Amino acid sequence: MEDVVLVRSQSLSEHVDYAYAAVAHTPARVVWTAGACPLDARGGTVAVGDVAGQAAQVMDNLATALADAGAGLADVVRTTVYVASSCQEDLVAAWQGVRARMGEHDAPSTLLGVAALGYEDQLVEVDAVAVLAEF
Repeated sequence: MEDVVLVRSQSLSEHVDYAYAAVAHTPARVVWTAGACPLDARGGTVAVGDVAGQAAQVMDNLATALADAGAGLADVVRTTVYVASSCQEDLVAAWQGVRARMGEHDAPSTLLGVAALGYEDQLVEVDAVAVLAEF
């Protein structure tokens, strides 16, 4: 979105693959999503035991939820990525899946390991905030 500027701080490390902040310079409509989960259309958890596979499904589901709200991944100004693991390798695998789907739009994000997530066999969840210009 042209009215959202991703901020890359000159005072912080440049060796990160996300912007440090996002600023919306317009009257806006804001979309907050619930956490997107690795569920198929029947409500079953997909890719059991596979962090990368679950991240892919999560991002498909997030994109669908955003589209249903009239937004897209390029409108996202912030995400939070939850991974049910204390293993940094799992966090990195989830993050790589999220970043791959976000493409060049490297919105600010928080990545964290948690003890558990809500669905049986769930390893990954992502929530987002999107901003759209209000016309």
